[in-house]
Amino acid sequence: MRLIAVLTLLLTGTSAAAHPGHLVDVAGHDHWVAGAAIGLAGLAAIWGALKGKKANAEEAELEKELEEEAA
Repeated sequence: MRLIAVLTLLLTGTSAAAHPGHLVDVAGHDHWVAGAAIGLAGLAAIWGALKGKKANAEEAELEKELEEEAA
């Protein structure tokens, strides 16, 4: 029964399939503005992920040094 309900919801939930460029058209701009905004959001996400990895590596190195000093 659960499978039928999930499949029904998945197959009928297509009314909101428009891309964000249509909202930009209402504001009087073209689709490239929305593409640029999505691209910038992607770059910000990548930059944040890389920055987080660097911070985690530095924390791991500091913990390793503290463990060596304690031993």
